[in-house]
Formats: sequence, C-alpha cells, structure tokens
Amino acid sequence: MRFLLLGASGGVGRRILVRGRTRGHTIRAQTRDAARLTGQPSGIEVVAADPTDAVALHALVTGQEAVIISLGTTPGRRTTLFSDVTAKLITAMAAEGVRRLVAITGVGAGETRGHGGFFYDRIIYPLFTRPFYEDKDRQERLIRESTLDWVLVRPAPFKATAGSTPLEILTEIRPDTALRRITRDEVASFVLDQLVDDRYLRRPVFIGHTI
Repeated sequence: MRFLLLGASGGVGRRILVRGRTRGHTIRAQTRDAARLTGQPSGIEVVAADPTDAVALHALVTGQEAVIISLGTTPGRRTTLFSDVTAKLITAMAAEGVRRLVAITGVGAGETRGHGGFFYDRIIYPLFTRPFYEDKDRQERLIRESTLDWVLVRPAPFKATAGSTPLEILTEIRPDTALRRITRDEVASFVLDQLVDDRYLRRPVFIGHTI
C-alpha cells in the first residue's frame, strides 16, 4: 500500500517507517525538518512540509491510498495543531478520493480520560498533557463526523518496556478500566494493521496493558 505518514520523525512515526517498509508498504513521510530523517531506504519518500499548509497537504495526499496521523507537540501547551491539520487533511483526502485514515490520539481523549492509571491520571495528565487533549478531542470529533473510513487509536501511556499482562484492545471502557502502559513499537504495529483490517473501522480503540 502507498500511504502518507504525518509526523514521521516522532517516536511512533519512526517505528511506523521501519515496520511499514518491512511489510512492503511505500511511504511518503512528512516531517518539518528533512534532516531528522536522513538515510531512509528506498520505498520511503521524505518530504519536508508544514502539515498546517492546506496546499502542501493536498500535494502530500495526492497518489496515496491511506493516511496515518502520528503528530506530536510540546507537552503543557495549548494548541490547535491537531484539529487544524485534521480539518484540512479531511478536505484534501476527499478531493483526492483517499478514504482510509488512521489517527493516533491517546489516553486522555474522549472516554479514555481518567483510565491511564494513577500516575498518569493524577500527575502526567493534569500537569503536562491536558492542554493539548482539548484539541485532540476536537480532532476526534472532526474525524468522527467525516465520511472517511477511519480508525482512532488511543494508546495507553508510553513506556520503554511492554507490560506483563496481554495487550488489550478495547472499544468499550468500563468505569474500572485502566490501561497503564504500551510501547511505541506496539503502537506502530497496531496502527499498520489498521490500514488493511476493517475490524475496528469507524471506531475508537483504546490499547495497552493493565500492568
């Protein structure tokens, strides 16, 4: 498959590049600074572009079969980056006839808020991530209201090592649900699965380990 990856130089984005090529995909990798993605193998086209530029986004989408959003921003700051990019991306995808969209948001978006475990919910979220999750909620709403074939991927808090419990993939969240950890490698693999798997089509998915 040919797909566009927005945010290719981030922690998850880099892993999507590696695993995507291993699976045989052809990837157009967007980054603001091409120097951060030097030495990529054949099959990866690195494009330096501002994802908030509607004209640039349209050019990035052209010729692709799917789009993955793996954008990040500075913790602790309010932003409209996610919703701004997504609104323009939806328009560009509709114009180019590209239907499959996989967007990574995270624990703190929608009904996952308060389900990342004590440390994340009481310290990380209120001090660092809450400001940009307000915009991730706007982003998710735009995607849900679109006519695209979308999957929203909400990872648990990132950790360097995988959990000791099995990976859980949840489409419904109970009051006592808590997913406390997941690796960026696991997220990259799951996101790539969603390019070709319709199991979670037009659904938000909360993924991670309880311990």
